[in-house]
Amino acid sequence: MSNRNFHDGKREHAEALSNSHRAAEYDSIDVTPVNAVIGAAVTGVDMTRELPTAQVEDLNRALADHNVLFFRDQPELTAEQQIAFGRRFGPLHIHPNAAKDEKHPELFVIHTHGESVVNNGSDWHTDVSSDPEPPMATILQIHRTPPLGGDTIFANMYAAFDALSEGMKVYLSGLKALHDPERAHRGRFAEKGVDDTGRKFTNAIHPVVRTHPVSGRQALYVNEVFTQQIMDIPGPESDAILTYLFQHMARQEFQVRFQWQDNAVAFWDNRCTQHLAMWDYWPAERYGHRVTVQGDAPFYRAN
Repeated sequence: MSNRNFHDGKREHAEALSNSHRAAEYDSIDVTPVNAVIGAAVTGVDMTRELPTAQVEDLNRALADHNVLFFRDQPELTAEQQIAFGRRFGPLHIHPNAAKDEKHPELFVIHTHGESVVNNGSDWHTDVSSDPEPPMATILQIHRTPPLGGDTIFANMYAAFDALSEGMKVYLSGLKALHDPERAHRGRFAEKGVDDTGRKFTNAIHPVVRTHPVSGRQALYVNEVFTQQIMDIPGPESDAILTYLFQHMARQEFQVRFQWQDNAVAFWDNRCTQHLAMWDYWPAERYGHRVTVQGDAPFYRAN
């Protein structure tokens, strides 16, 4: 990609972001952008109580404007409080392959410590994109943070698409790719008691460029954890294109880095972001809970 294409893409994204900020007015929350590309800090929300409808609407608009929202002023939520908060944004998704709490199957436990052999989210991904209808959003609260490290990096897939050359945008638009959890999930949850021997995982085929159902904008929708191949093109061509896209999407210019503190919350839109959880704190402990909001089948619609 030439510097001109890259800077044109950044300019296009910045103009769209600026327009959304000018249009945004939040009556019930305070929203402070973290940078010009992705992320905003939010105050004025009490997640221990049922959210008023007006505040749900403001948070939905802020999520559409900023792609990921950060909350640093929350107490440690009970499972019931976090589930209730998540349900204000839609029915909750249940992870198809991970260990499940019998009382709260919607709750996904994040727990890494000195005896862990894997770390949740240590490669770039969007949550469970291998589902036919992947989660729309994820809400994660970390209850215990390591003394150093453990940040999560989020990347804006609108910005990544905007920065591509026009020829590449045309080439990718309309293509579809296979998202398969086999490589990522087979045996991954064994240390939490899951025996997936002989199990056939569900996979899905999604557009390489996804049209966001709320904003109408185009976002890249392939990731290195789940996307295995682009359909209907030769294997070597698919491998080369995916390798390029994975490198492109990980550029720092599309990112924000969130440094956790105990009981901080991140709320992100899986339809237009990717994230990576750093495992730079072993053997220290990191523990928290997440819920995910159900989504719909990804689609591509030309603008």
